[in-house]
Amino acid sequence: MAIRTLTVNTVTPSAFGDGSALTDNNYVGAIQGGSSTQRVNLTEIYMGGQSTASAVLRMVLARDSTVAGTLVLGTGQHDAADDPATAALAAPTVVGNSATTDPQRSSTLHLRNWTFNAFGGIVRWFPADGRGPSIVGNTASLGEISLSAFTSSEAGVLGASMSYETL
Repeated sequence: MAIRTLTVNTVTPSAFGDGSALTDNNYVGAIQGGSSTQRVNLTEIYMGGQSTASAVLRMVLARDSTVAGTLVLGTGQHDAADDPATAALAAPTVVGNSATTDPQRSSTLHLRNWTFNAFGGIVRWFPADGRGPSIVGNTASLGEISLSAFTSSEAGVLGASMSYETL
């Protein structure tokens, strides 16, 4: 068991409607299982507004009805183990916000919704142990989760991190 964190230095998320494919570098990120049986638990999400004026961001954590193909780290993204002694996995969890086939947020499997002001507002969410959303495998709709802006979100800039534990 190892906790890793996906960070994005700065992103201006585009507002996507349910059922629309997300586009490269325009969402915070997606986390996908590294194998057909891998389980991954979300342990924390942080978002901090970096805009220079007020902008309402409506962010949705949801399962994806179409999973990303060849998901990779996008512009300004990093993925690192929280503990430097973490061993490499045979099938590492796949993370990023850029892909050959971008994910599509499910219209029925929204898990969390946060609305905040991108002009300095913050969101910090961490569930009680074992009570956060998880993914199993690497296929739709249980094997990938993404964090993206919802329809009617304003253009706001944010920095973010998503911590996860691969079991």
